Amino acid sequence: MSKSVIAHQLVAVCRNLYAHGFVAASDGNVSSRLPNGNILATPTSLNKGRVVESDLVEVTIDGTIVHPGRAPSTELGMHLYIYRQRPDVNAVVHAHPTYATGFATAHIPLDKPLLPEVIIGLGPIPLATFAVTSTQEVADSIAPYVKSSSAILLANHGVVTFGMDLDDAYFKMEKVEHAAHITFVARMLGGEKILAGEEVKRLKE
Repeated sequence: MSKSVIAHQLVAVCRNLYAHGFVAASDGNVSSRLPNGNILATPTSLNKGRVVESDLVEVTIDGTIVHPGRAPSTELGMHLYIYRQRPDVNAVVHAHPTYATGFATAHIPLDKPLLPEVIIGLGPIPLATFAVTSTQEVADSIAPYVKSSSAILLANHGVVTFGMDLDDAYFKMEKVEHAAHITFVARMLGGEKILAGEEVKRLKE
């Protein structure tokens, strides 16, 4: 897939994040691995609903900016850490969807077997410990989960999802927020009912 196609898709993901209320103001960041091994990422301090292709920043896997211009997102380090740990990952999305971020702020992981679509398509969604944004602490906080998960709640911060391409990473963000919303509603109705081990086994089969 060419850089221009990836850039077009990356902008589309940014617009979807903003349209769905998963980010506000200049929050959130998106990136994708390019065919040359570099990373194309959203810039810092720009509303995701207003991102255009010329705003995107290309960096090397160690974070060096390829072409002078806008600065990349301050959360780029988290993205680069994921790419270095997961050669199979080609896109990363970080956002602050309301319900999932609510669970992250309450320090409640979404790791119970509740919804077949999440059990089969996503698996448990762990909670990383609190880390100061834009520091090495963020990468350190997700280190225990990055190789076994593709969606992680960031305590008091938000959610990061990653996948084989931009659509995959973005749809995982939608799935996390949907699961969090349903779990919240279930708790308002008296509490969610966890599926038994035998039921989970049958689903996976």
